[in-house]
Amino acid sequence: MTSPEIYALRELRMEDAPQVFRAFGSDPLMQRQGSVSTLTEAQQYTEDLVQSPLQAAHAITANDELVGLVCASIDTANANGWFWYWMDASQRGHGVCSRGAATLANHLLTTGGLHRLELGARANNPASLKVARAAGFIPEGVERDKFLMDGVRVDVMTFSRLVHDPIPQIDPLPFVATART
Repeated sequence: MTSPEIYALRELRMEDAPQVFRAFGSDPLMQRQGSVSTLTEAQQYTEDLVQSPLQAAHAITANDELVGLVCASIDTANANGWFWYWMDASQRGHGVCSRGAATLANHLLTTGGLHRLELGARANNPASLKVARAAGFIPEGVERDKFLMDGVRVDVMTFSRLVHDPIPQIDPLPFVATART
């Protein structure tokens, strides 16, 4: 009998690179999140996030193994962050990404010193739109024909969450303290 998965949120670490590689291989649309087609590229992707003081990169874990990522690229001058997330295809559809996104957004807006978080989600990606809304982000508008995907223009919905917006009623993931390596 397999033990139930225990989900948590912790800082991204270099040891997560193999799971980053696996996640990028789980769905061809992950290419929208970066260029990772080899373990070496996954190691560089992970290192860039771990080493940057302007990235709040957190692994969504199942039993301490990375299954997703939630991150904010920080603009310190304006106390803003560009918020983004992804999940390994095998872990989608259970609400875990929404919980991880809400957890990090709550943290960044309450104790992380940020005033505004913003994100963009393809209008034809209902799962990503659902995550944004569940994490308390409020729609601001549509950027028409923003992305070119397989020769077709795609609209992008823009969202934001401000420090004084209501905290969403969603069960947050526990934060697990970890030492960066």
